[in-house]
Amino acid sequence: KGQPRVDFKVLTNVGLTNIIHMVDTWKRPADASAEGTYARSGVEITKPENRPMHRIPRARVFAEAGVGQAHAKFSVFEAEAKGPNAWASAEASAVAMARAEIASASAIAGPVDVTLGLGLDTGASVGLDGVEVKFLGTGFKYGSKTSLSFLGSEVSCAVM
Repeated sequence: KGQPRVDFKVLTNVGLTNIIHMVDTWKRPADASAEGTYARSGVEITKPENRPMHRIPRARVFAEAGVGQAHAKFSVFEAEAKGPNAWASAEASAVAMARAEIASASAIAGPVDVTLGLGLDTGASVGLDGVEVKFLGTGFKYGSKTSLSFLGSEVSCAVM
């Protein structure tokens, strides 16, 4: 009694996909891009392969459009800024999400993500990465990356 205890439950929320993503991006070279207006749509099917960004199978359909987007990445770090945009996606792992943003800026440093913005994300997902529910930009995600969102701003971490 009275002695400190070590609780190993902290490791239970470390997501395999986040660890793999960090391994995949550790040696990623620096890259930056900027766009004025953009519109994209498509179907993505990723078969599992032993190479970066293809280790976990995935199938999704998406559409997005917006005005102003800048993105930079290097190693496990990423940063992005967006102007007004709209986005919709559906994935094979029970994901349905729609997003409309006035503006946002985000940064990633290893397992930690921070997004500041004004958005109206609405939807739900259930899959290997956990459970996510959002309504008008406010909600939560519990799983490999736990996060809290409020009106489009979000804080998340792979290690909770």
